[in-house]
Amino acid sequence: MSVVRQRVFRNAYRDSVELMRIAAEIEHLPGVIRAGLVMCTPANLAIVTDAGLGKGLDPAAGPNDMVVALAAKDDEAAEAAFERAATLMRGAGEESPGDGRRFVPTTIAEALGELPEANLALISTPGPYAAAEALKALKRGLHVFLFSDNVSIHDEIDLKRLGARKGLLVMGPDCGTAILDGVPLGFANVVRRGGVGLVGASGTGLQQVTCLLDAFGAGVSQAIGVGGRDLHEEIGGLMMLAGLERLAADDGTNVIVLISKPPDAPVAATVLAAAAAVSKPVVVNFLGGDAEPIRAAGAHPAATFEEAARTAARLSLGAEPVSLDGDEPEARLLEGDDALGPGRIAGLFSGGSLASEAKVVLKDLLGAEVAADQQIVDLGDDEYTVGRPHPMIDPRLRSEKIVEAGQNPAVSVILLDIVLGYASHPDPAGALIPAIDAARRAATEGGRRLAVVAAVCGTPGDPQGLAGQREILIDAGVHLAASNARAARMAGLMVQPAAMREVPA
Repeated sequence: MSVVRQRVFRNAYRDSVELMRIAAEIEHLPGVIRAGLVMCTPANLAIVTDAGLGKGLDPAAGPNDMVVALAAKDDEAAEAAFERAATLMRGAGEESPGDGRRFVPTTIAEALGELPEANLALISTPGPYAAAEALKALKRGLHVFLFSDNVSIHDEIDLKRLGARKGLLVMGPDCGTAILDGVPLGFANVVRRGGVGLVGASGTGLQQVTCLLDAFGAGVSQAIGVGGRDLHEEIGGLMMLAGLERLAADDGTNVIVLISKPPDAPVAATVLAAAAAVSKPVVVNFLGGDAEPIRAAGAHPAATFEEAARTAARLSLGAEPVSLDGDEPEARLLEGDDALGPGRIAGLFSGGSLASEAKVVLKDLLGAEVAADQQIVDLGDDEYTVGRPHPMIDPRLRSEKIVEAGQNPAVSVILLDIVLGYASHPDPAGALIPAIDAARRAATEGGRRLAVVAAVCGTPGDPQGLAGQREILIDAGVHLAASNARAARMAGLMVQPAAMREVPA
C-alpha cells in the first residue's frame, strides 16, 4: 500500500534543470516510488494530476510556488523525501528569513540592479511565462538565452524580430547549448578556445561538433544556439543570419560552421546567400540536405557532424587535424559474432540531433527501405519528457527502454549516445550499465545475440571525464565509436544484409 503526498514551497522558484536534478535524487531515496517537482502553473499541476500525484493538491498554490509531489511506500519515506528536498533546495539557493544570505533577485530589473554590466539573460521559466520575461530582457538591451520550451511560434517571431531590430541575439526558445566568450550555457562541454565560430539550430549537434573540434586539436571562438525552429519559413532564419553576421565581424573567428536540419527552401537560399557574402570560410551541415546549393554558394558542405568538425578544424588550423582515437576496426565488425546479420537497431538517444544524424547515416548505408525499419528514437522529445526529467539529466526512462529492447526478439543492436558536459548526469555511462546487463541477459535467455554500440559526446575537461566514461562502457563490453556518426555506421554494419557487405581492405 502506497501513499501520495504533496508539499508546497511558497515563493521558491527554481529553473527546470534544478527541479529535474532534485526530482531525480529524491526518487532514488528508499521507499520513494515516484517524485515530481514543478512550479505550480496550471499546466504543471495538470501533469502532476495525470501522473497520479494530484491527490490533496493545495488549490491556492500559484505559479511562483513549487510543489513536491510524491508516491511513497509509507508516510515515513515521504517525510524523509520532503526533508531531503528542502535540504537540496537550500543548497541551490533557498533562503530562510534572517539567515544572512545575500539578496537574490527575483526579477530581471532586480538582477540588473545587482549586475548593471550584464548583457545577457538566461531564461528558464515555464513556457507560458518565458516570452514575457524574454521581452523584458530585450527591452533592457540584453541578449537572451531562452532555455524554455513550449513558447508559441508567434511569440518566437515577435521576440526575434525585436532582437533583430535592436541588434540582440535571441537564442531559442528550447535552446539547449551555447558557448559565448568561453562561457558555457545550458548543456555545453568544456572545449578549448580557438578560431571556429558556430551557429546551430541543434543543441546536441553543437555539442558534438564542438567536442570533435576539441578532439581534432582545434578550438571554439563562439557557439551560438538559435533554437530548432529558427530556420522555419515563418521565422526566416533571423538568428542564424544574426549569428553569421556577428561571427563574420569577430576577429577571433577564422572559420564559421552552420548547423541545422534542412531549412525551408526560401530560408536556405537566404542563409546561403549571406554565407556567400562572408569573406571567411563557411562550413554548412544541413543534416540530410542537398550539398549542391552549398557548394554553389562557395561554402563547404558536410554530411555529418564529424565531417563538419574535421573540415572546420582543417581550415582553422591550416593543416590536417589529428586522428580520432577509440574506434573499433570496421573489418572486425563484419566477422564472427559481431556480424549479426539482418535485425533491427533500437537507437535510444538522449540527443535529438544525434538521433537525426544516425538516421541519415543509416539511410546512406542501408538504403531508405531498410533504414526506415530501424527504431531510432529521441527520448528527449516532448513526448517522453512530460512530467519527467530530460534523459541527459536522468537516465531512468532510457534504462527502461534499454531493458525493453533486450526483451524484443526483433532487436539485435542497441545504439546509444552518451552526452557529457554541464547539466548532464554526473555518470551517464555508469548509470546505464545495469540496464545494458539486464538487456543482454534477456537476449541470452531468449537464445539471441545482442550487441550494444555507443559513442561518447564529451571532452577530457568535462565534469564526468571522457576517459573514465569510455572505460566504463568498454569494460561492459559495449562497442565504442569515436563519434556519433561512426557509432551509427557501426550499428548499421552489424545488421547489414549479407549481400550488401563489403569488408574494408
